[in-house]
Amino acid sequence: MSTHVIERPVRQIAAALRDGMIGFEDLIDEAVTRHGRYGGALHAYKHWDAERARSEARAVGGLLAAGHDAGPLMGLPVSIKDIYGVAGMPTFAGTPKELPGKWRTEGPVVGALRHGLAVVMGKTHTVEFALGAIGLTAHWETPRNPWDAAAHRVCGGSSAGAGVSLAEGSAVIAMGTDTGGSVRIPASVTGQVGLKTTAGRWSTRGIVPLSPTFDTPGPLTRSVEDAAVAFAAIDPAHGDADALFRRLDGVGVADLRLGICDEHFWDGCAPGIAEGVKAALDELTGKGARLVRLPFPEAGEAGRRALHLQPFGIEGLSVIAEEYPDRMDTLDPNVRVRFDIAREVSAVDYVTALRALRELGAAAETRLRQVDVLVAPTVPITPPTVDEVATDEAYGRTQAAMTRNTIPANLLGLCGLTMPVALDGAGMPVGLQFMAPGGHEERVLAAALACERVLGSGRERLGPPPLCAR
Repeated sequence: MSTHVIERPVRQIAAALRDGMIGFEDLIDEAVTRHGRYGGALHAYKHWDAERARSEARAVGGLLAAGHDAGPLMGLPVSIKDIYGVAGMPTFAGTPKELPGKWRTEGPVVGALRHGLAVVMGKTHTVEFALGAIGLTAHWETPRNPWDAAAHRVCGGSSAGAGVSLAEGSAVIAMGTDTGGSVRIPASVTGQVGLKTTAGRWSTRGIVPLSPTFDTPGPLTRSVEDAAVAFAAIDPAHGDADALFRRLDGVGVADLRLGICDEHFWDGCAPGIAEGVKAALDELTGKGARLVRLPFPEAGEAGRRALHLQPFGIEGLSVIAEEYPDRMDTLDPNVRVRFDIAREVSAVDYVTALRALRELGAAAETRLRQVDVLVAPTVPITPPTVDEVATDEAYGRTQAAMTRNTIPANLLGLCGLTMPVALDGAGMPVGLQFMAPGGHEERVLAAALACERVLGSGRERLGPPPLCAR
């Protein structure tokens, strides 16, 4: 059975639009149709604006007809996490009422998408103030993971609706943010690709802050190839996807040294997760990749410091106490408890911890020189059902488990990417995570792209989510 153009890789969609195989309005109509088909059950969006999207598609089509080609994102449907400012759209940041009007102002990341004439379909749900890895949205409908047709499983957070928007087909690129895993976790548990950029590489201006030290914008996409296109369009150092691909294409899987450590990342994985990742690595080594055993104690040490000191809670509390003191009384209880813990940490202890994390990051960067990338499972547990995280104790335990493998990259100043490689024992997607020193996103993308060309994209390898199967 033939598939619609919207399901193809981004570069193929762009070519189809220019070849006249499909019109810009037809593409957006298909995205709207798919949201209508699945969105009522999946709840990806806080704000959805089909008519605005159609209007933008008409305008973009006119520009291309007049000879103005803005690049591969031109006319493509994208979703934006509801902590980004988007002109003409409200920002709630997971709170029960809209934030002040200044948060409708677009920053450089959304500006780059606008410059490429991408079409914004709407704003996806987020955990309140982006503080939470599970994906519960206390004041709004929690998005549903489309991989479980029987139970309401979570989609990961804090970019809770981002991966769902890709799964339902209403967007081909979804913008999220990653402070402790909030791009990679929802990407992993919904079968998508998620790129965590290095802190400071992309501006966070125009994005509601949680932790200014650690916040990073990043895209979720349906393939590594699409992630590279999005990266090239947004990154100030690039802007030309073809030039980036010429660099990435020079790396083959037989060129890769994949670092693997036995501690921290692999302990206590749910059935099928470690097995699925190791099976994918076996396929890669069968094609010539080399596995290099690499001790990486910095990961565990950074994670222990995060659990003790709650750095995101400390910085988030500071921001909210200054900017939105009126929101404290309506906070999601799961968010409030982390702020309460943060209040107990002294300024001396926090500054000391940041200095220790910088030292650990320097040691990790030195260690990673032995390999091209470090690989590990992205999320070590099966995403729970909403009912399974209904108690404070269960929520706290699950929060720690879902961030265990992602948070070291944030605390150590690394960049990273997750790509889907398997289904676990519960039939939920399993992500393979790549990590490299900060500033080496191109290395991560090259390694992941070489691996994707052996393993296949998520849709090719896993098939469609049960709730989005036609």
